[in-house]
Amino acid sequence: MSDNSTATFNPSSVPEEAEVRGPVKGKFKTFLAKFMKQKLAVVSSFFILLLLILAVIGPHIVPYPPNEPNYDAMMEGPSLAHWAGTDEYGRDILSRLIEGTRLTMAVSLSAVFISALAGTILGLISGYYGGWIDRLIMRGSDVMFSFPDLLLAIGIVAILGPGLSNVVIAVAVFGTPSFARIIRSVTLSAKESLYVEAARSMGAKHNRIIWKHIFPETVPSIIVNVSMRIGGAILAAASLSFLGLGAKPTEPDWGAMLSMGRDYLSIAPHIVYFPGLIIFLTVLAFNLIGDGLNDALDPKEKN
Repeated sequence: MSDNSTATFNPSSVPEEAEVRGPVKGKFKTFLAKFMKQKLAVVSSFFILLLLILAVIGPHIVPYPPNEPNYDAMMEGPSLAHWAGTDEYGRDILSRLIEGTRLTMAVSLSAVFISALAGTILGLISGYYGGWIDRLIMRGSDVMFSFPDLLLAIGIVAILGPGLSNVVIAVAVFGTPSFARIIRSVTLSAKESLYVEAARSMGAKHNRIIWKHIFPETVPSIIVNVSMRIGGAILAAASLSFLGLGAKPTEPDWGAMLSMGRDYLSIAPHIVYFPGLIIFLTVLAFNLIGDGLNDALDPKEKN
């Protein structure tokens, strides 16, 4: 029988997905190996994962109703019945901390993701097009940077009115210039790359060049900055609630719990200690994760 029916291998017939899947999988393994070497970042990741789980299932596992007062157990210290003690109304502090995890995570994550989205778009446009668009966006960012973050947030909430939704807007506004400046810097470098010049010479449209070729180069910077900004967002949201500009005093928000407990610091310090401790640990964990991601995503870092 003739062997003429044997198919000839043509490299161009290999699907594009098959060409890309290998390098992407290899990069992910390299990133994971580097990240797992960051012991503090790994431990922090498990802590944040636990908080996210509590934010989802917290209402179903709290030992006591978080908003139900018990005037027979007011300001009791930590015990087997109340592991973190009770507040001035006899409410279980541990239950309120678990319930408050959902509020805190929702506010901080929403604010950071909004600022990341807005800042990424502004940074890509500024860095790619340049000219008066770049000057306008960067000068606007400079104006925003001239205000302290918390002071700017207080001003925005004072204009919009107190409430968690306005806290999200305020925190997102002062976080946007940071993303815009970082993404602009990466875009300026990426748009001078050979593959971008090749795409431009082949007649690729601007939108395709930005989102197909330049945006993927900004993803590591976005990931690192998001992880670093969440800690600051938690502090800002807690500070606004502490000042009475965020969550209502009756809501189990960590900052509001600090504000309510400060009047009883001398006679029942546990009312303040536990909310303060969880804020400290959460912010520290996100910062450690950010450091770990920065090291793992740094191409100059050796395995």
